[in-house]
Amino acid sequence: MVIQDLPPEQPAVVAAAPPEWDLTVGVINATVQLDQSIDGGQRKVGTGFLIAAPRPDGTPRVLLVTARHVLDVMPGREARIGWRTAEADGVWKFTPETLTIRDAAGEPVWTSHPERDVAVMQISAPPAFAQAAIPSGWLADAGAFDRWRMGPGDELMALGYPHGLSANRAGFPILRLGRISSWPLTPIRHFPTFLLDFVVAQGNSGGPVFWTPAARRVPGAPAPDHPFIAGVLVQEVQSGGQGIDLGVVVHADYVRETIALLDQSGD
Repeated sequence: MVIQDLPPEQPAVVAAAPPEWDLTVGVINATVQLDQSIDGGQRKVGTGFLIAAPRPDGTPRVLLVTARHVLDVMPGREARIGWRTAEADGVWKFTPETLTIRDAAGEPVWTSHPERDVAVMQISAPPAFAQAAIPSGWLADAGAFDRWRMGPGDELMALGYPHGLSANRAGFPILRLGRISSWPLTPIRHFPTFLLDFVVAQGNSGGPVFWTPAARRVPGAPAPDHPFIAGVLVQEVQSGGQGIDLGVVVHADYVRETIALLDQSGD
């Protein structure tokens, strides 16, 4: 009897890493425009982004993250949040909806960090946006910059709506790239913000500053195992009343702390 050779074992199937552009697009899809009309035909504009942050009991929850001052300067009870809708033929439409930001007494419905320019609030998002919300685990913690050896010259990306402008009529945010331009960066209790070298304008405030593999690092630096939100853009650096192409970014760990405050409130 001839024993037939057994067929060779098939190699294990290894899932391919998502392309770099796909990870960047993921953060774009979670970023929205916030605005409110005020007297004289003017409007206040800012940027926010969505985080998937389950409640302590595990119940799913979508949070809007932005800079606190973006909401502070909107005096009305309702703002607009700029959803985008994909049509069957591939066309995207800008479909904003009202967003309640103050209660009947005029009090904020968002939760603020007591020391940093950060605000979070629970929202009801359309299914596509709820699915696009960034995992809360992507928020860099207090040790992330040291762990991944982030330093001056490393690139980070930023999303926003400078001067209320969007990338197109569908309302997608504008992507910009900058380099970390300050040192030291940690410990964050002593250095709660850092500088990013890029052109900042009104409307950028509240937007995510983040890293994906598409951003360049110093040679030899360890590669993070997933994209991460490094912080929130909160301010333009000015000298003599003029912008000098520097943004102030508050570390993302303060977003984590603000979410913890929201959890303590029971909302």
